[in-house]
Amino acid sequence: MTLQNQPVLVADIGGTNARFALADTSLDAPLQQDSIREFAVAEFPSLGEAAQHYLEQVGAQATRGVFAVAGRVDGDEARITNHPWVISRSRTAHMLGFDELHLINDFAAQAMAISLLQPQDVVQVGGAAWVPGKPGQPRNYAVIGPGTGLGVGGLILRHGRCYPLETEGGHVSFPPGTPEEIRILEILSEQFGRVSNERLICGPGLVNIHRAVCEMADIDPGQLQPVDVTARALHGDPQAMRTVDVFCAVFGAIAGDLVLMQGAWDGVFLTGGLTPKMLDSLQHSGFRQRFEHKGRFSSIMARVPSLAVMHPHAGLLGSAAYAADVERDLEGINA
Repeated sequence: MTLQNQPVLVADIGGTNARFALADTSLDAPLQQDSIREFAVAEFPSLGEAAQHYLEQVGAQATRGVFAVAGRVDGDEARITNHPWVISRSRTAHMLGFDELHLINDFAAQAMAISLLQPQDVVQVGGAAWVPGKPGQPRNYAVIGPGTGLGVGGLILRHGRCYPLETEGGHVSFPPGTPEEIRILEILSEQFGRVSNERLICGPGLVNIHRAVCEMADIDPGQLQPVDVTARALHGDPQAMRTVDVFCAVFGAIAGDLVLMQGAWDGVFLTGGLTPKMLDSLQHSGFRQRFEHKGRFSSIMARVPSLAVMHPHAGLLGSAAYAADVERDLEGINA
């Protein structure tokens, strides 16, 4: 059996859930949708045992894998943010009997997913439309996604090859753009000292903004969760509505800055758990205005697409894309 005939086990591992699937790298659409399964990471003592359980459940065999993990990959090891798993690539590969196992950052996978996304997988935010590049056409994309934290990455396409950029851009210092945001920065600085973009643009960031907005209005908000803030906004609570407005505007400003920093003139993809949930707010807010409001580059920014990713398994899609890229490398070496 050739490598091309063997399925690749792909995974998207977060702090709460582990998603697995099989990928057929010989196909243009390698992710096998009917093979996707999701498990709570708390049910398993290690990633290897979760992967073994998946393979047993679907009755599959694999000797290669690509696992995207929500944490920094440092050589042979990765630590999952918000979960005690410490993943050793070599030990996990040995446990599974794999000849080859790649650990990649979850936003490397989100970036790689761009290469397989179709127009129906995204929703346009703003007036600039996205036209996927033709095969072999160079492209520069950015990806940013608020969820439990704020993930940031990019994808460079050159000569038919994908080069994902793994960054920790969510931890860049927050740059306020209005007097209100300056005051929010001052309030958050009292608690955190240095304030990063992630302190505002993620689920807990909604709570941080809301607390600051309430403090400016001399209101005690009590102890809230992110879902409480968005629910109150839907019911017309003034401070919660203002929080969502600020969140969307700051998100747009940061996404626009990311395009400038990476030269991602071909588009920025908005991912993460909050993007689909807040899509209507993003489309009817100051997101795009602040995205484009870049001084002498405003006219250029007006032509850059911003696209909400609606594919339900973009992390798995990106892991499958990465697996296909690895196989193309092997075929080139063996040719």
